Amino acid sequence: MDEGPAAEQAPHRVKRVSMADVARLAGVSSQTVSRVSNGHAGVVPDTREQVLEAMRELGYRPNSAARALKRGEFRTIGVVLFTLSTTGNVRTLEAIASSAAEEGYAITLLPVAAPTHDEVRGAFTRLGELAVDAFIVIMEVHLLDAATVALPPGVQVAVADSNAGDRYSVVDTDQAGGAGTAVRHLLDLGHRTVWHLAGPEESFAAQRRADTWRAALTDAGRPVPPMIRGDWSADSGYRAGLRLAEEPGCTAVFAANDQMALGLLSALHEKGRAVPEEVSVVGFDDIPEAGSFLPPLTTVHQDFAEVGRRLVQGVLRQLRTESAEPGTTLVPTRLVERASTAPPPAPRQRSGKAV
Repeated sequence: MDEGPAAEQAPHRVKRVSMADVARLAGVSSQTVSRVSNGHAGVVPDTREQVLEAMRELGYRPNSAARALKRGEFRTIGVVLFTLSTTGNVRTLEAIASSAAEEGYAITLLPVAAPTHDEVRGAFTRLGELAVDAFIVIMEVHLLDAATVALPPGVQVAVADSNAGDRYSVVDTDQAGGAGTAVRHLLDLGHRTVWHLAGPEESFAAQRRADTWRAALTDAGRPVPPMIRGDWSADSGYRAGLRLAEEPGCTAVFAANDQMALGLLSALHEKGRAVPEEVSVVGFDDIPEAGSFLPPLTTVHQDFAEVGRRLVQGVLRQLRTESAEPGTTLVPTRLVERASTAPPPAPRQRSGKAV
């Protein structure tokens, strides 16, 4: 009997291969298949290979969700972050993924569309519905207000780049140490003072770098020039550079990140201010391209890989001990000296007097 086109288009349901199917084909018990599937030791190598061959032949895929429920863990770390547009976030995320993989964990990325409490609340609500054992937050602390964000119960937390050390386990670069090194480097070269191109006002990292810049100049008894605010982008650095190029007393600038320093260098070059002969520039981050700037950029190196590794180790330690102690772990920085810094230009002479 002809059943027509409808019968031809009926979906063909493929039967899911079970652990029992693998056991029958391999000639072993289901318990042995389970041990091989979960990576347990104690299975004879020949038997293990026999089971694996049966899995390959049947196309068997272990049910990871069922195993997770049985073990009480998902071996997955959630990562919440606001933006992937900054070098620091991207490199920290890369390090988190690599470190988690080394520990046998996957990551689930949950970006927040906008830096608002509503968006953050929604992100944490979604995290609570996902199969994650812990999560890492790469976000400013003002968005982690305990009064408005409900953290999923029983899920451990570690925070990157924040001043939330009294409430969470925090891992951060030594922002103050790096900024202080940058300012002292320029003062030690003989510059009378150092101008600062700061990051956005809502950023904790930008705040710490700006506060340290101001304190270093004050402690050295040097004048504190007006701070110029950028937004981490090269475009904002370029706009700041056009302004600073018109400041005759500006011989040294500390930029809060390398991207802004790049824009700054471009504007100074466009305005005929030679770097480092007339103006010295120091950045912060040591992005891979910093050595290829023109001139190569002196900058503060951040060890993003170490920050990511410590964040993963921190949440795993919390999982294993089932407790978390608030506090901040600082990862050291170091200054990388290149060709964008030098002593200030000698004062011009006019009628036998310095100008």
